[in-house]
Amino acid sequence: MARPLRVEFNGALYHVTARGNARQKIFFNDGDRRAFLKNLAYCLTLHNVILHAYCLMGNHYHLFVETPDGNLSDFMRDVNGNYSQWFNFVHKRVGHLFQGRYKAFVIDGDSYLFEIARYIVLNPVRAGLVAHPRDWKWSSYNATAGHIKTPDWLTADWILATFSKNRKEAQRQYRLHVKEGINGDSPFDNIREGVILGDQQFIDWIWSTQTNGSEEIKEIPRAERIVGRPSLETLFEDTRNKAERNAAICIARKRCGYALSDIARHLRVDASTVGKIARGKYHEKKSVVRT
Repeated sequence: MARPLRVEFNGALYHVTARGNARQKIFFNDGDRRAFLKNLAYCLTLHNVILHAYCLMGNHYHLFVETPDGNLSDFMRDVNGNYSQWFNFVHKRVGHLFQGRYKAFVIDGDSYLFEIARYIVLNPVRAGLVAHPRDWKWSSYNATAGHIKTPDWLTADWILATFSKNRKEAQRQYRLHVKEGINGDSPFDNIREGVILGDQQFIDWIWSTQTNGSEEIKEIPRAERIVGRPSLETLFEDTRNKAERNAAICIARKRCGYALSDIARHLRVDASTVGKIARGKYHEKKSVVRT
């Protein structure tokens, strides 16, 4: 059997899941879950990865992540590797914690953002652990729905902004959207090529630019799909202050598809600073979603 394609490129979106070896538990208690999230937060910063949604179950977990620098493998190596070492040390055990390699599905955000964000937080409901996702402490649902404060390492604004520019209204629509999916079908019924979830145009783009018809992956940034985009010099030439610079960063990243590393190199600033500005988490820039 041929191994699944490994598709990595700048700006890729993934639904990632990893299970315990032989279906064993990877979380024995809440302390384990807190340790996992602490390590996850560290790895998100270390590898400049954006987390849009997550859910920790008993013997597996789900992440919805974006990789501005096309480095999912490096990120996941540290997520699973660091936690495995900690888990084995604390629980005085040896051997593999996870069942082989993690699974990563490339997601077409334009077509499946809503479905994946909902599917992940509904896992405890589908498993019969709780009646409503708000009753499960270990997912991104309560933060995105506005029930608790959003941690710094979770980016909820992108999902919310697709519902409404008003935060409270966006959170209301998000809660309704999740509720409507409780008895719905899984979006992974539409998975293609074992790893791709998207419309036919997205699938064709993956095959034409990322695979060369084989298992060898070309790391071609998402930005290269954009025809006639302005250069970074043009985008930033008329910026007169930090507010205008920050607005230009958001345009360069979100509308023109430039990698954070390219923007940072052009501006001669840290990529982490550019990432915070682009995600609306920079202290001098208000959230994209306003009340």
